[in-house]
Amino acid sequence: MSTLDEITKEKQRLGEALARVGQAAAPPRRRGRQRAATGKPASKRGSPTLGDQVLALATGKTQQEIAAACKGARPNHVGVVLARHKRAGRIEERDGKLYAKQSAGTEQRAAV
Repeated sequence: MSTLDEITKEKQRLGEALARVGQAAAPPRRRGRQRAATGKPASKRGSPTLGDQVLALATGKTQQEIAAACKGARPNHVGVVLARHKRAGRIEERDGKLYAKQSAGTEQRAAV
């Protein structure tokens, strides 16, 4: 079980225990400005991250084509991810097109 799943189960268990203990007690109201939710949706298991999507799309496409293919992602976020992959040596640029390099682990697995 992943750490995130364990944390989620523990939070749910604690929430249920607190609900049993403090049914009548209302939480104290906070003064001042209320914090807004982060606005980030809970990540779904199995959905690839933006970094994974960009790496998978780097098959001879331009940065603009990759940004257009990443639905729901802002172009500047795609640019940041591309820059990070370039710095790490996972993506190289040739003639204005982006290509993902094969990692050493992938090459070794292919050879076996």
